[in-house]
Amino acid sequence: MGGGNCDANEYNCSDTPNPLPKTDTMWIEEMTWMDVRDALAEGKTTAIISTGGMEPNGPWLVTGKHNYVLRTNCATIARELGNALCAPVMELVPEGSINPPSGHMRSPGTLSLRQETFEAVLTDVAHSLKVHGFTHIIFIGDSGGNRRGMGNVATALSARWADEAAAIHIHEYYRAPPDTADVLRGLGVTKEGMPDDGLHDNAAITLNMFADDPGSVRYDERAAAGLATINGVSLADRVHSLELAKKVSDASAKRTADVIRARIAESGR
Repeated sequence: MGGGNCDANEYNCSDTPNPLPKTDTMWIEEMTWMDVRDALAEGKTTAIISTGGMEPNGPWLVTGKHNYVLRTNCATIARELGNALCAPVMELVPEGSINPPSGHMRSPGTLSLRQETFEAVLTDVAHSLKVHGFTHIIFIGDSGGNRRGMGNVATALSARWADEAAAIHIHEYYRAPPDTADVLRGLGVTKEGMPDDGLHDNAAITLNMFADDPGSVRYDERAAAGLATINGVSLADRVHSLELAKKVSDASAKRTADVIRARIAESGR
């Protein structure tokens, strides 16, 4: 089970105690197989599959924007739930026709999957998690173009698995309901009448990325050049920006976790 024969080494045996302290990570890829086994035994049977993308996002944000956002948000959602782990971020998604190029594929650096490839990969990853004992597979997507595929796969898998497990697409992660509080607006950071730079970017997205890796928003270079703003929101104060980033991520995680709990209850599984 542990990568070799039980007879060869006791650490390959399915029931050998973990020789190391319990890990604090929410990411399955950062866990040993023993960590995952023990987490499942403790009741962490919800797995979150997050889908990002690689596409153009203006001059300040790297092409992996959505993936950086999810590296901040998925773990925060999992901690909020208390019984969940995160599968690796699915970094490649449909971004337009590859040849001839359409949509984001018209910009260098974009990587695209065919819709059928995307759904096939989602299906295989979700089924792998289910086989290991995860009973609720949650799909969240940080890009609008991912929603159709996640919805299709969640519907098909839930029907196939019947009462064994549930696959659920949380579309509210990407598009919050109209009555959802705007954290930055509530803090007075954004307000009516502020400029719009007209880029595939905004303050909330930039702050989410900033929380994972300031280099992903070219923070140092922008600050040095006096360009550390987006849509009229200044990022120049590094400490303040990190404080705002945490508030944005925490609010999104709480909202998403509440929806996940409600959907699991509705599923009856």
